[in-house]
Amino acid sequence: MLSSTAGEPPLGLEEGPALEGRQLVNSLPACRPSRVTLILLAAVTAIVATLALVISQPGAAHATTARPAVGARHASAIAKAAATTSGPKPTIVLVHGAWADGGSWAPVAERLQQLGYTVDIPPNTLRGVPEDSAYLKDFLTTISGPIVLVGHSYGGFLISNAATGNSQVKALVFVDAYLPAQGETLEQLNNAKPGSCVASTSVLTTAPYPGATNGDYDTYIKQSWFPGCFANGLPAAEGAELAAEQRPTAASTFTEPSGVPAWKTIPSWDVIGTADRVLVPAEQLVMAERAHAHITEIKGAPHLSMLSNPGTVTSVILKAVHATS
Repeated sequence: MLSSTAGEPPLGLEEGPALEGRQLVNSLPACRPSRVTLILLAAVTAIVATLALVISQPGAAHATTARPAVGARHASAIAKAAATTSGPKPTIVLVHGAWADGGSWAPVAERLQQLGYTVDIPPNTLRGVPEDSAYLKDFLTTISGPIVLVGHSYGGFLISNAATGNSQVKALVFVDAYLPAQGETLEQLNNAKPGSCVASTSVLTTAPYPGATNGDYDTYIKQSWFPGCFANGLPAAEGAELAAEQRPTAASTFTEPSGVPAWKTIPSWDVIGTADRVLVPAEQLVMAERAHAHITEIKGAPHLSMLSNPGTVTSVILKAVHATS
């Protein structure tokens, strides 16, 4: 199942001017009140009181907060998906990828929280497939109730492994991500089709780390390479910031095989940015179709589509929530 979207408009908080009872009353003619005027005053007072009550309610907080609201293009779709969900709301767990941290999920997490969902963004240790998968698997045991598990890039590799055999995980959502079969490695999948901007070790900076075994070492993407490779289409300043704050990933991660993938038994959704330069879209499509995932392509989106198009990514997560609730 394949759908496509052309992206979304910039975020903005759409609010009207604040209304105060004093201002409304002062705008009325300064004359002796007639019976009609008194009726109008009573009606205005009732309206102002009602507005004050609505604004004070938790459900209206998004209308007065200074934080950005959901993009208009996706607001109706997101609201519809949220409104039609039955049963208990799942906890939504967001897993970041290599050379990143949980902050990359902030725009999506904010939208989900505004809709009343509990969102967890556990740290990805980036120490290798066995250790990272085990950490996530243990983390999931601390959650009560249903779970929708979302992974970006290398995070997709981990959710494929950590969710296997976990009956609480109702849906998997892959975002510009790897969907490995048993025995496959990141290196193998990344080189399955030509065109990846991380296909050569020349784009890496390396460093030793304490306790490394078998000659392992940390890797970083060169800061000069990062924006054009990972963050194409994002503002230059944002790409530079992401390059500076990236977390190291152990080199052994790229050659360690996957275990039995959870997508064989758990319904899956996949988001593919068509301008992804890290994991080429053609290979993402092969993996998604193999997993029988519901596929959404975002035209022109880079590898970081949860930053470039958070509204679209959020709407796909909500589709997974609704379909499995």
